Amino acid sequence: MKIVFTGGGTAGHIFPIIAIIREIKRAHPQKNIHFFNIGPKDKFALSLLIREGVIIKTILAGKIRRYFSFENIIDIIFKFPIGIIQSFFHIYVISPDVIFSKGGYGSLPSVISGWVLQTPIFLHESDVSPGLANKIASKFSLEIFTSFPIEKTGYFPAKKMISVGNPLRKEIIEGSIERSKELFKLTGEKPVILILGGSQGAKKINDRILLILSELLQNFEIIHQTGQANFNQTKREVEVVVNESLRRYYHPFPFLNEKELSSAYQVAELIISRSGAGSIFEIAAIGKASILVPLSKSAQNHQIKNAYVFAKNGACIVMEERNFTPHFLLERLKYLFSEPKKLEKMGKKAKEFSKPDAARIIAEYIISYLTQ
Repeated sequence: MKIVFTGGGTAGHIFPIIAIIREIKRAHPQKNIHFFNIGPKDKFALSLLIREGVIIKTILAGKIRRYFSFENIIDIIFKFPIGIIQSFFHIYVISPDVIFSKGGYGSLPSVISGWVLQTPIFLHESDVSPGLANKIASKFSLEIFTSFPIEKTGYFPAKKMISVGNPLRKEIIEGSIERSKELFKLTGEKPVILILGGSQGAKKINDRILLILSELLQNFEIIHQTGQANFNQTKREVEVVVNESLRRYYHPFPFLNEKELSSAYQVAELIISRSGAGSIFEIAAIGKASILVPLSKSAQNHQIKNAYVFAKNGACIVMEERNFTPHFLLERLKYLFSEPKKLEKMGKKAKEFSKPDAARIIAEYIISYLTQ
């Protein structure tokens, strides 16, 4: 059997694919299944897939922007058609039994080519509000898996949708608190806060955290994923603004790998994060309180919509960027940690929202379809 995966190339597209591949391997180790990925060239994302034994085929993928840009002309006239031709060639040669699309602009050439070649296509939509690529891809898909409840997910026909959650790597929710203390060299003297900005970090979150970092470290121990591009600058600024005696409570990382992230999730008492679907469903699965700071310029405002759906049952606090001011955040944190029952209740509500079996359900669905 041959399965082609395709997605936009960011970690938010790649990690769910990895989760599904692992579940297929776990459930059907005896089956001779070959995994392929067709998508744009991204060294970080593709290196993760290669470790899972996935055969990589790269293509050009034009991004369709919703604002005027000369890059749109280049992408639509040149990159996108070339990407379709490249995808058509790869799919024709591979001759897969099924294509699974995680969405994003990088997936469209493969979806269109697969449809032309009459290959069955399944789609996963992470967010409450689908992006343009998935709106187009949905026309060619047999089934559409959604992260959020069907009644909350817009645009797609209900008869095509199956609400399963966002596929999570099982290893992410199996960390150890004891291992965390050793891995991060935690002092254990103060409550731990984990700050995430997605795989690329979040400069706005970093900048505002740095303005109150000294005050935060008087009360909390912090694990901070800064993003690779922001790491060195953040470290330099910390050396200037934070007293040396407090620096042992601050643990910055450019990126938290799977082992580090699973450990950080376990030891954190509260998480500050963007509100991509991947982050929300990971936080829900581990049952932790969170403050979500949606990216204000995300496509279709999907991060804001995601955050408020998660917050509806009391699982988190949403602080939109305009309200994410340093001292308001500091006061909110002091209040939450002065009310441990409030933190505990948020964690329980988060757990109620979780759907940790999404990857397994999708994996079984694909295999059942192929073996029917």
